[in-house]
Amino acid sequence: MKIVFSGVFVDDQEKALQFYTQVLGFEKKTDIPMGEARWLTVTSPEGAAGVELLLEPNTHPAAKAFQKAIREDGIPMTSFASSDVQGEYERLSALGVSFTVTPTTAGPTTIAIFDDSCGNLIQIHQG
Repeated sequence: MKIVFSGVFVDDQEKALQFYTQVLGFEKKTDIPMGEARWLTVTSPEGAAGVELLLEPNTHPAAKAFQKAIREDGIPMTSFASSDVQGEYERLSALGVSFTVTPTTAGPTTIAIFDDSCGNLIQIHQG
């Protein structure tokens, strides 16, 4: 088995697409209309081929409640690897991204956590 799709719930797919592509630098992979929502995925130009992140609408009440509870507890929805967390922190901060945790050493790794502006906290890690 292998991971092909992983997803994050988002409160606005278009806003999420703009953030994940224009701010984070991911690339749109798939955009298929599905009624009021879309099957919308992005990929990382630095990531493994064939792995996509689904920007999934949080329209189900359970999804909204889960997303809200996780965020309120300060728990990241997912984590992205970076070879330079400090550099990413500086780059994203300059673009107006809000961080809840600035680069912090956590054992053998460095982490930072930012707000994706679509309802999630996202962690970046190095190490």
